[in-house]
Amino acid sequence: MSFRQALFSATRTHRVLLRSVAAGGILSTTAFFLSNTDSFGSIHHQAEQDVPLNYPVPAPFALPPSREEQIKKLETEQFDLLIIGGGATGAGCALDAVSRGLKVALVERDDFACGTSSRSTKLVHGGVRYLEKAFWNLDYEQYKLVKEALAERATFLKIAPHLSFPLPIMVPVYKWWQVPYYWAGTKMYDLIAGKENMESSYFMGRGKTLENFPMLKPQNLKGAIVYYDGSHNDSRMNTAIALTAAQKGAVILNHMEVTELSKDASGRVNGAVVRDNDGTAGKIQVDAKGVINATGPFADRIRQLDTPVAIDIVAPSSGVHVILPDYYCSPSMGLIDPATSDGRVVFFLPWQGHTLAGTTDSPTTVTKDPIPSEDEISWILNEIQHYVADDITVRREDVLAAWSGIRPLVRDPRAKNTESLVRNHLITLSDSGLLTVAGGKWTTYREMAEDTVNTSVKEFGLEPTAPCGTKDIKLVGAEGYRKLMFIHLIQTFGIETGIAKHLADNYGDRAYDVVRLSATTGERWPTRGVKLSPAYPYIDGEIRYAVQHEYARTAVDVLSRRIRLAFLNSKAALESLPKVIDIMAEELKWDKARQDKEWDDTIRFLYSMGLQNGKYFSRADVESGKTKMLG
Repeated sequence: MSFRQALFSATRTHRVLLRSVAAGGILSTTAFFLSNTDSFGSIHHQAEQDVPLNYPVPAPFALPPSREEQIKKLETEQFDLLIIGGGATGAGCALDAVSRGLKVALVERDDFACGTSSRSTKLVHGGVRYLEKAFWNLDYEQYKLVKEALAERATFLKIAPHLSFPLPIMVPVYKWWQVPYYWAGTKMYDLIAGKENMESSYFMGRGKTLENFPMLKPQNLKGAIVYYDGSHNDSRMNTAIALTAAQKGAVILNHMEVTELSKDASGRVNGAVVRDNDGTAGKIQVDAKGVINATGPFADRIRQLDTPVAIDIVAPSSGVHVILPDYYCSPSMGLIDPATSDGRVVFFLPWQGHTLAGTTDSPTTVTKDPIPSEDEISWILNEIQHYVADDITVRREDVLAAWSGIRPLVRDPRAKNTESLVRNHLITLSDSGLLTVAGGKWTTYREMAEDTVNTSVKEFGLEPTAPCGTKDIKLVGAEGYRKLMFIHLIQTFGIETGIAKHLADNYGDRAYDVVRLSATTGERWPTRGVKLSPAYPYIDGEIRYAVQHEYARTAVDVLSRRIRLAFLNSKAALESLPKVIDIMAEELKWDKARQDKEWDDTIRFLYSMGLQNGKYFSRADVESGKTKMLG
């Protein structure tokens, strides 16, 4: 019997089993679960070895190549690959290609992770809900996608341990038949993960469930099934991938926009004309043996620079998320509602000291900074209200930030039915040689990049000097990271505990350089690190570090993607804006006109993050405290 036949055989059995459960069967199994609540089947990984806290303070890390140096290379060198797009997929392609010894340039018209890659649900997951579809529909391809994603999940957490971590997620159960149903599904999830499984899923009794989620509706609650996936800081992960590629020799430039594709005499794409959106470099001709279009929702715009009559392949879908105060969620465990009022799935996840809730799924148009609609925000809040205790009111004013991300779902232009969507990622080559990669998800970005570069090597006749190495390349910040690093930071520099934890978990071993760039407080304790906002751990040194080490060029780059304040609290981001602009102006020598432009651009951006739209706040308004009217 082949593996596929075995899977289908097992799946048919599983399907019958689940139906019997729904009808009230498997009573003995249910009794077994109930007699083993809160302790069933937990398999713990071997603990990380303790590292003594007296390890030496690392020397300052070298600065990456300057923007001016990168532009000079872009102007004068020929590349094996020019990658358009600085999101997770584009940055992943750059790191993959440079790991093979190829000469690589990447250009991004805005900033790394400025679109979909910073507006995700922050999960690193195999897709437990896709597994359910695979077994109910006897769908082997869905099963393969889950298995591949679980393998990539393990790699993801290995190469960026400072930016990603395992997260238990509970599925509350209100009917006894759901206990074996969800238990069977999560155990299959564990089984497919194999040796890469994080922790074994388990049943948690009613008492422990309410202890973790006190706001949960208690009526008829039986308990919860808990399984494990991963969580991460998406935009900082994206930036780390791009910086690692630059560290290994790739030319990486944000705020550099492709305005046209260049072609040789035979009509083959052989480069692009780019425009510096942040300086005086003007337009630059970039020559390359192959061009990769990795622009996510904007893929069709680049495809139509190549072929004006190209049919759109992107079917954009809007996914709205909201940020709520921390008390809406356990600080160490997420929650999934697998069956909302209209059949969608909603997550409640702890993220950066807050609660992230979402997401919606609605057709949309592709825009640069989509604004979440009140209807979508209300839908999420209504779903939360259904899950919380009757004496708790979910209020609109509890929403600290809200954003909309555009999922670039794709159609295969080669398929007979062009309306059907590709389940995974799509790699397609135009007649003139433009290679486009689209679709996929954050967890599988590395695999997508590997597939794309494999295709590039074949189609463009490239000659790599090494195989793909991205499974083992630790990203910037990961090499010297330790779980107890925050204590060493406190003892070495005299910074607050919350700030130390934040820096260690978002910069890894680069946290030492961030503190070195931070101002002294003039106090006995803490001695370093001036906060940008009283309620948040972000400090002045992060702005300088973002400019000097991470290619931040605008205030939005800093507030939204280097630190995540705009994603956590749009009002706090507005109130921090004067400090951000002042420090960036000092670092980048901005004149008054540029500072005014940064102010206006950031206000417009914050409208897309949930700031009260239509109300303009001047710098004088903010500094005089008029933002208090925002609540």
